[in-house]
Amino acid sequence: MLGRTRAVALVGLVGHLVDVESHLAPSLPAFTLVGLPDASLAEARDRVRAAVTSSGLAWPTRRITVNLSPATLPKTGSSFDLAVAVATLAGAGLVDVASVAGWVHLGELGLDGRLRPVRGVLPSVAAAVAAGHPRVVVPRGNVAEARLVPGAQVLAADSLAQVAVHHGADIEVPDVEPVRDVVSTVAVRSDPDLSDVLGQDEARYGLEVAAAGGHHLLMVGPPGAGKTMLAARLPGLLPDLDEADAVEVTAVHSVAGTFDPGGGLVRRPPFEDPHHTATPASIVGGGSGLPRPGAASRAHRGVLFLDEAPEFTSAVLQTLRQPLEHGELVLHRAAGTARYPARFQLVLAANPCPCGHAVGKGLACTCRPEQRRRYFGKLSGPLLDRVDLQLEVPAARAGDVPGECTATVAGRVVAARAAQRERWHGTGWRSNAEVPGRALHARLGADRPLVADLERAVDRGTLSLRGADRVLRVAWTVADLAGRAAPHRHDVAHALVLRTRGHGA
Repeated sequence: MLGRTRAVALVGLVGHLVDVESHLAPSLPAFTLVGLPDASLAEARDRVRAAVTSSGLAWPTRRITVNLSPATLPKTGSSFDLAVAVATLAGAGLVDVASVAGWVHLGELGLDGRLRPVRGVLPSVAAAVAAGHPRVVVPRGNVAEARLVPGAQVLAADSLAQVAVHHGADIEVPDVEPVRDVVSTVAVRSDPDLSDVLGQDEARYGLEVAAAGGHHLLMVGPPGAGKTMLAARLPGLLPDLDEADAVEVTAVHSVAGTFDPGGGLVRRPPFEDPHHTATPASIVGGGSGLPRPGAASRAHRGVLFLDEAPEFTSAVLQTLRQPLEHGELVLHRAAGTARYPARFQLVLAANPCPCGHAVGKGLACTCRPEQRRRYFGKLSGPLLDRVDLQLEVPAARAGDVPGECTATVAGRVVAARAAQRERWHGTGWRSNAEVPGRALHARLGADRPLVADLERAVDRGTLSLRGADRVLRVAWTVADLAGRAAPHRHDVAHALVLRTRGHGA
């Protein structure tokens, strides 16, 4: 006899509908699972058998073959447990075959028959709805996340027994304590206020420009100058995510296991600040089997902050070049290829040398010249060439006073972003940082004196051609903050100073 239901396999953020077929043959008892399951999914055989018997159902004494189709698609994780159990019960005639076939089942089974929450429910349910199968059974701990998907008909269950009764099984449903908070979540973030930063008018303006245009930012200065404080306040200047971005960011955090469904979709730009001992896999994603998203993808549509950037390994820093250029990460592993979005704002903070006192007043620098070169040389030319704003942050002074608050600056950022959306409407670009150089030059027309300073900087070797395009992007943002329809020559000069830490004008 044959039982059939459906589940969802995630490859990156892309969900693929999987037919779960269970065939029961009159032969020696056995349980075979086929269809490219990984180790955790292959272990479902033991979990399913124990969960069925713990739920008061008779385990079929036949040869059971469960096929996960398409068989060429790798399947990972424990979210297939419920579908495997339900298909097996349908094949044994213990639940209604037609009822089971009309639902998608997601969830991990405990040995006592309780359903445990799993990762990636949001993109899985979205894939099921998009494929024309809106009826989905999920563990109760995932129901809030599943109901975020428009059009989904979600059934929450605490145990396999409840699901079996829903599909027509004649058993008594025991009272069980639902499993809720097994998926790790992150604490609710409260963005600190920009008024906490004393002085640093130039750095504060650079931060405002970065927020307004979506530009990457490097801050170089001695310890205690306020670089970390400034970076932590950048997310507060960014506008809320729109609906499409909120769904995409929430899906990433769902797969990563860092999403709290109690707060609904992720509406604020995320902020990731990994420690300098982080490995390349933790930044760009990795793990056994199909890779999981790393800090770069969790920072999608938000901020990735690398404090003490030269202390990161060269391998970590070089892995960022792909997402900075393309806005996504393509991770190739033996089990398959996963794509994760990674369009973030990169913020780097660095001391001018290992001891941090190569500039400014106070303590004398104790570093040898080769130590300074080796330290800052970790930030390679190709990486820095992709960073639009590069600022010197001087040491703080006793007489510095607080500046504007986050709300005031964020208001100007929102107005500048609105001007960019209107300018680039219909092109697919939403901020100046995303616009290629040819489009920026075309928008300026034949005004050659406007970019004369850039051409001289390229001739002197101060800027590369890519760097010149990035200066022009910043110039458009400076003009947007000032309420101008196009940049003037002094906007380009100002952008050049912001790009070259004052050394290229």
